Amino acid sequence: MIRIVAGIAGFVLILAGAVVHGAATHRWAGLNIEASRSAAAMNFKIRLGDYESTDVPSELPVKERSSVACRRYNSPSNKPTMVVSITSGPPGAVSTHTPDVCYPGSGFKTVKAPQKETLDLGNGRTATCYVAEFEKKTATNAERHRIRWAWTVNGAWNVPDYARFTYLRSPELYKIYIVASMPMTDGEPEAESPAMKAFAAAAFEQYGTVLAK
Repeated sequence: MIRIVAGIAGFVLILAGAVVHGAATHRWAGLNIEASRSAAAMNFKIRLGDYESTDVPSELPVKERSSVACRRYNSPSNKPTMVVSITSGPPGAVSTHTPDVCYPGSGFKTVKAPQKETLDLGNGRTATCYVAEFEKKTATNAERHRIRWAWTVNGAWNVPDYARFTYLRSPELYKIYIVASMPMTDGEPEAESPAMKAFAAAAFEQYGTVLAK
């Protein structure tokens, strides 16, 4: 009898886990129910000053019906080069694999742990994001990246403490990464320039407009 009860309890736990995972990934929902909005986000290009965009391959993991687009933004007038990626898909897939996990896994050291930051987007709008810095040094090279990221379901960017559970019931979740390569002088990073922060604010504002509902 004890073995039977234990077996039933184990089955119930497995079933409950499968139900939660299925809900998080919307396994039983229609495929990409907001296809037009996702396509608009994937095709959108930030417009700011003389910045020009180039599509680049994304190194972000994509799974469970997710989509990702990644672009590098260069300025002929030598403003900072920025890289922006946008990901859409089921919350269970999009809420995970954040830079604080992916970058250390790629050989970078976390030099500034993620902190929440609120950016003024104008017209009374704000975006709350995480910001962190990661560094990789070799005998001949040093690189440091300052990364901002956040999620949205309706164009308002935020970073809840438990994104996977906060957005569990949403049909589709969007995640943005805004990456700035920090200039290095004598092996040490320079301070973030106002232009970098202005670009980040523009990215949040413009993508937020595209995804507003």
